[in-house]
Order: sequence, then structure tokens, then C-alpha cells
Amino acid sequence: MLTRDSKLQTLTVVLLIGAVFSLATLVARLGAFHIPGNQQGYAPEQPIAFSHRLHAGELLIDCKYCHSGAETSRHAGIPATSVCMNCHSIVTDTLGSIRAEDELAKEEKRTARRMVSGELQKIYDSLALDEEMKTKPGKVPKPIEWIKVHNLPDFVYFNHSAHVSMNVACDRCHGAVETMERVRQVEDLSMGWCVNCHRTVNHTGIAGTPVDASLDCAACHY
Repeated sequence: MLTRDSKLQTLTVVLLIGAVFSLATLVARLGAFHIPGNQQGYAPEQPIAFSHRLHAGELLIDCKYCHSGAETSRHAGIPATSVCMNCHSIVTDTLGSIRAEDELAKEEKRTARRMVSGELQKIYDSLALDEEMKTKPGKVPKPIEWIKVHNLPDFVYFNHSAHVSMNVACDRCHGAVETMERVRQVEDLSMGWCVNCHRTVNHTGIAGTPVDASLDCAACHY
């Protein structure tokens, strides 16, 4: 039979365990809490599973090859499908799939079939192209409806070209995109985050070059 002191000790232990679990749950929920408008971690599924890890990472394609607007415009822009076709009018599937089909065709003593990946077929369908890369009669090309990942409020003005011209690296705001299969928003893009970056570069410079990044409200809000 438990004594009064034993019961108190048991109750104390139970309460402590409960408090620890409650605190852990609270911390986890606070970690997932975002203030309104904060889309940090946002990674929408796109209409085509475009791999930045493959293109920007393994193939080392420069960001500005596809997002050419970043150098001359406030918007980086989404590349036109014609940019994709610079490569994918010829490259229609992975090298592994094409080689496997070539080897199988040799074994079966037949002509290798044209291999087209399911994701690339979506590009050809959007352009209304047939197997010979010619427009299908009576078909009208339709743009691919990509989903924007990094969204700023309407009352915020941000100019990509102003930052790119000062050699601000893309990953400073977008993170290591070259490692991402699906792009996600890495930073919170809050006003405090932007202002702190401006304060830091005013002190340290960018790539060895002194800068005078504005801290005036009107630079981003007007």
C-alpha cells in the first residue's frame, strides 16, 4: 500500500511528465506558426515536375538563362516554352531511358522507338506538337499555368534588376534552388528580413564592392 509521501511523489512525477509533453507540443506548434502573409516553406505542386536540381544543379544551367528578366526587369519572369524547346526539341527523355530502348531495339533487331517522358509530353501538348515536332492541324497551343512560389504583398515594390546588377546572388533570397526537386520559399521575405539584409550589406558590401542599400520606407512602399 502506498504511503501519503509515495502518492505525492507519484503525482509529482506524472505532473512533470505531463508538463514536459505539453511544453514540447507548444514549442512544435509555435515553430509551425506563421504570421499572416508569411509563406515560408511554400512549395506548390507545379503542372510539370520541373527539376531545378537536375537543370541548375547537375547541368549547371545559369538561373538567368531561363529567368532572363531578372537582369533587366523588376520581375525575374517564367521562361517561355520556346526556351524549354531550345533543348527539348531534341532531348525528349532521360539518357538512361533512351539508351535502354536502343539496347532493347538492337536485341530485338528493330528500329528504336522515340522515347518521350511523361513530363516532357506535357510541354509538347501545350505547344500542340506532334511526334515530328510540327503543330497539329486544328490545334491551338496553350500556355503552361505555372504557379508562382514567391509572392509579395501588392503594397511592396521589389526590383530584381536592381539586385542582380549589384551582384546579389540568387540564393541569397531563394536558397539553394539547385538542390531542389520542387522549388520552395526558403526565407520568410518579411520586411524585417529585407531591412536587415540592407543593413548588413551596407556594412559588409557585396562581393567586395561597397553598397548603399536604401533604408528609406519609400524605396519599397510608394
